[in-house]
Amino acid sequence: MSHPYISTRADGPEHTLWFETRPRYLAGGGDPRHITQALRAAGWKNHSDPEYPHVILTSPDHRHTVALEPETSSYTAWWRIQAHGDHGHWYTQFGGNTPVEILAGLTDALLKPVPRTAPEIWGPLTEAGWSYERDEHGNESARHPGTILSLEHRAVESGTGLWRADADLPNGLGGHERIWHAYFDDRMPPHLIAAFTHALARDEPVQRRHYDVPHSHLVTQEHGPHGEQLAAAHETRLKTVRATARKTHRTALAAQKPPAPATTTAAPARSR
Repeated sequence: MSHPYISTRADGPEHTLWFETRPRYLAGGGDPRHITQALRAAGWKNHSDPEYPHVILTSPDHRHTVALEPETSSYTAWWRIQAHGDHGHWYTQFGGNTPVEILAGLTDALLKPVPRTAPEIWGPLTEAGWSYERDEHGNESARHPGTILSLEHRAVESGTGLWRADADLPNGLGGHERIWHAYFDDRMPPHLIAAFTHALARDEPVQRRHYDVPHSHLVTQEHGPHGEQLAAAHETRLKTVRATARKTHRTALAAQKPPAPATTTAAPARSR
């Protein structure tokens, strides 16, 4: 989208100079359309108020809702994802500086069938060099080698725990400065949390504008691909999402279709 008189962040990537930014988990939020347009391509409905700066999307079966509401601080919760209905209720939220490429690991998983076997949650992190600990109370945690990034699962007596991911900087006074955070309801399907940790463990650079990051001194930026290449890659992503959504829809319809009635062969009539 572009406007003939005003240059905005909603313009396409073609006229922007992009930089490969590492590490990806400190690159800032990025373009939310990486998520919102993919959901729309999968058939999600837009219930946003055009007069208010937010995006509200609902899945075709009305089971899931994704809300993006920018706050005055990018360190507070901007993204909220919920599940509703008879299949269970759960809730998760993410700060504004959470890279959309990492969050998309979860939202992309919402568009796919539930796997028969739940993927490993901690494995992708330990394979990427994260440390892992489990205490006598069942609390689990993993920490990135750079010590800024961590994931924790806290167990409670009621049986319902809490997942939390944090990117924090030591402030020199014994405390920490939050860069971004994520909270996960323990009632979330494990494959969704696993999809997030798979994305969290990846180390590929992400594309950002020059210094368009919350802490430029913590990242490295090198000249990246041309905007036309990014636009083409995004369109390919949307085509893949559309194709997957159509296939999933056809599979669901086939599963709901009642079996054809059994046919019986009539016995031949006896001759007199």
